[in-house]
Amino acid sequence: MLSSGDAASASWELEVRIDHPNEEEQRVVTLRVSGDLHIGGVMLKLVEQINIARDWSDFALWWEQKHCWLLKTHWTLDKCGVQADAKLLFTPQHKALRLRLPNVRTVRLRVSFSAVVFKAVSDICKTLNIRRSEELSLLKPPGDYFKKKKKKDKTNKEPIIEDILNLESSPTILGPPVSPGLYSKTMTPTYDPINGTPASSTMTWFSDSPLTEQNCSILAFSQPTQSPEAVADMYQPRSLVDKAKLNAGWLDSSRSLMEQGIREDEQLLLRFKYYTFFDLNPKYDAVRINQLYEQARWTILLEEIDCTEEEMLIFAALQYHICKLSLSADIQDLTHESEVDEVEAALSNLEVTLEGGKTDNALEDITDIPKLADNLKLFRPKKLMLKAFKQYWFVFKDTYITYFKNKELEQGEPVDKLNLRGSEVVPDVNVAGRKFGIKLLIPVADGMNEVYLKCDHENQYARWMAACILASKGKTMADSSYQPEVLSILSFLRMKNRSSASPVASSGENMDMNPECFVSPRCAKKYKSKQLAARILEAHQNVAQMPLVEAKLRFIQAWQSLPEFGLTYYLVRFRGSKKDDILGVSYNRLIRIDAATGIPITTWRFTNMKQWNVNWEIRQVAIEFDQNVSIAFTCLSADCKIVHEYIGGYIFLSTRSKDQNETLDEDLFHKLTGGQE
Repeated sequence: MLSSGDAASASWELEVRIDHPNEEEQRVVTLRVSGDLHIGGVMLKLVEQINIARDWSDFALWWEQKHCWLLKTHWTLDKCGVQADAKLLFTPQHKALRLRLPNVRTVRLRVSFSAVVFKAVSDICKTLNIRRSEELSLLKPPGDYFKKKKKKDKTNKEPIIEDILNLESSPTILGPPVSPGLYSKTMTPTYDPINGTPASSTMTWFSDSPLTEQNCSILAFSQPTQSPEAVADMYQPRSLVDKAKLNAGWLDSSRSLMEQGIREDEQLLLRFKYYTFFDLNPKYDAVRINQLYEQARWTILLEEIDCTEEEMLIFAALQYHICKLSLSADIQDLTHESEVDEVEAALSNLEVTLEGGKTDNALEDITDIPKLADNLKLFRPKKLMLKAFKQYWFVFKDTYITYFKNKELEQGEPVDKLNLRGSEVVPDVNVAGRKFGIKLLIPVADGMNEVYLKCDHENQYARWMAACILASKGKTMADSSYQPEVLSILSFLRMKNRSSASPVASSGENMDMNPECFVSPRCAKKYKSKQLAARILEAHQNVAQMPLVEAKLRFIQAWQSLPEFGLTYYLVRFRGSKKDDILGVSYNRLIRIDAATGIPITTWRFTNMKQWNVNWEIRQVAIEFDQNVSIAFTCLSADCKIVHEYIGGYIFLSTRSKDQNETLDEDLFHKLTGGQE
């Protein structure tokens, strides 16, 4: 038995600061505790000693020196390692955070600072009604990201007050919401699929959320265009190295905001981090589609991704069209009540299938791999050689292109056989100049072989380009995605093919447009305002009849077709190399890029990856591929954990399927992305 004196000597004083939101200065409370007291007991003693009647359920202990939360309330102080010199803070787990959304609107809402970022982003997306939260994350931008550029004109001395959408009453801390972020076949559509307006009968979806119909429209509709001056003021990465620095700011999904030094009411960016947009559905995804469109739009305007002048005008025409429809008063009242019940439609399709009727998507004989055979022109670049194309007879089967001197020699020995699996496929097109080219970068042991193909017309180009894209992913033309890919390419080409016979827009319409708002600043400098407006209106004729949501989806589709789409850049040093390179991470491959020229050197496909790991002591990522290929690199522009998480995240997303009852396997995500640090 211990005497009272022994018990007193076994106990010690613990100081805890109280982060009380209604008091300016933090109050310090001293408790007498012993090592066998559990964390829950410490918090109970604190509340009793503070003696203020309020809801303390969201408060928890934060250990400042160790930079961690003490959330396991059944653990004792001894087990946690807390001693008398520990500095503890009793603070709310949910705090205000300002988030800059892809549409450049800022929202303020309460976010968990104690949950890992993966979970916090999931809660944020549920509040904003964005499905598939695993595609998004939080980015802490560079210090100069939000700063305005200095202007010589000092007449405007008034500070700019940011317009913030306040959603602080968000109930993200209250249990699971109605929808887990997925949907079932019998779920009532949340949005009109034509124009993206919230369906009035489904506004109950937002009844437990501050996302009222008005706020939902702010997030689901495109905002008025920014002035050219405002666009010029925005942060614009000028080089691959600049882009690499920006990507260093992605937060670690396996740690909490507080553990990563994020402060209350700090401003972060909410962005689509992974460029695999699964299951986009206009009936449920109006906010998601609009935010995705906005992110795509700003990457074009700020030249974060390269595109040709012809493509820039197509993007401008679609923006102008979307802007017009979004501002139209008619859209707000448009409803469609002739929606066929999804259950009836599913039963009808089942009935047709059982009766052996003809369905829309006829099944092909899967044992028969289709092939393409045609005359194309080929060019292989060599030093000190003019770009001279030569005609050959080409046969495309499986993932191989074989070419012969002419058709008659097809059964003989080919000139060459190219395996496109793992290659880079880049469009080389100018519709106005009737140029339909395909640039192939085919991986070989010492880098990439460059091959150019030239097609005669757009139909031929669409078939061969689609086949090349699928082959680069290891798929054949028997894959169900081949025909949709062909149609997608043709659709984009026809948008580019501006018809001179189209009626010229009225001068009144011309007057309403500020054309510099729809193109990058560099493109705007090339033309006078009237010339630019005329070219945008000319391109607009091809998209003028599109409904609002279809136009946004078409914009996203065109963005996805750009050669640099989906590449995230990091500055790295490969093992054995004496110079720095850029590593491009995409949804299906890694690319080593020359930092000085921007030219791809080598590509490695995730499908060929056997394993990857991190040596945390020297902060080096090592990856093994098939055929005894192995690479290793250290990250210079970011922590290697960020790159490791990107690779693991893409592999995790590739495991998703369209089973509507599935829920995200969060443990698998952390297993693939967390590492064994």
